[in-house]
Amino acid sequence: MTTESPHRFLRACHRLPVDQTPVWLMRQAGRYLPEYMKIRQKAGDFLSLCKNPELATEVTLQPVCRFDLDAAILFSDILVVPEAMGMNLHFSVGEGPILEPVLRHPADLDRLRRVDPEDQLGYVMQAVDSIRNGLDDKIPLIGFSGSPWTLATYMVEGGSSKTFSYIKGMMFDQPQLLQQLLDKLSDVVADYLNAQIAHGVQAVQIFDTWGGVLGPREFGEFSLRSMQNIIQKLHRVGPKGHPVPVILFAKGCGSHLELMAASGCDVVGLDWTTDLGLARERVGGRVALQGNLDPAVLYASPERIRQEVRQLLHAYGPYPGHIFNLGHGMAQDMDPERVVDLVSAVREESRLLFGGQVGSNG
Repeated sequence: MTTESPHRFLRACHRLPVDQTPVWLMRQAGRYLPEYMKIRQKAGDFLSLCKNPELATEVTLQPVCRFDLDAAILFSDILVVPEAMGMNLHFSVGEGPILEPVLRHPADLDRLRRVDPEDQLGYVMQAVDSIRNGLDDKIPLIGFSGSPWTLATYMVEGGSSKTFSYIKGMMFDQPQLLQQLLDKLSDVVADYLNAQIAHGVQAVQIFDTWGGVLGPREFGEFSLRSMQNIIQKLHRVGPKGHPVPVILFAKGCGSHLELMAASGCDVVGLDWTTDLGLARERVGGRVALQGNLDPAVLYASPERIRQEVRQLLHAYGPYPGHIFNLGHGMAQDMDPERVVDLVSAVREESRLLFGGQVGSNG
């Protein structure tokens, strides 16, 4: 098995030299693009769009057609997993996702079913097949899932939360019940990501959106442990024998960087609250790093965007293993033209600063 991929994104995941710093953006397909909104209207609603392989393919490819990106990411939603396990999911205007009935008692877990990804999530696999066809291997496709902790927060709270009172109450009062739920989710997520890999995604990212609401001990016990279980179960080699890197992104968890780097993942994604240069020193070359521009920079002028990009590239330095990304996702009111400015800045500044061989000193 070799890690010598021609794709700079995959090479960077494996900390190999690249000609310029690769770049993709979380939520690069979405509501800030007018072409996405047209497809969303055609689909009728967000969940219907996720479940239509043809339309999901189209919106996945839209940012790739518009911008000079180094990777595409599957268009879907993390909450298709609890829905596949038997929960009712709908998106309420102005309120976000709603999952029913909530899980708060031991008997509630009995309602959850083991998922066959080819069945309950077959539409995702069809989309992966279709997207790979559309990309024609010009750039890699990233698959993803939410982390067990993040999925559990929605399943126990019934949707988004500011206080996480129900899930944290369960964590402190009924830790065994929460671990049972997390174990069930770990199995489903591992199967789901393995199915995506079997259908051709070339990297996978685990999103731990709500890991940052946990204290240090609780993060290790109720979030990281489950993600490590998933990583251990993943098929890290794709259908054609190429290694499939795993990206771990836990928002608000920069203080746990060393633990995440030791989890077995290949890449740790960083939000904008962590210093990228110090993070590289802290992980000591064990993993690649992804990120971590504050998304709000995209509200600034092209000149300021370029300045921030330059500073971030300098902070990481001439070492292998950096994937440029935002510290979180694109927002719906962002101007697509600023993305053009951002990507151009990453291209030009990384070539200028590192002489066309980024990471050659690593």
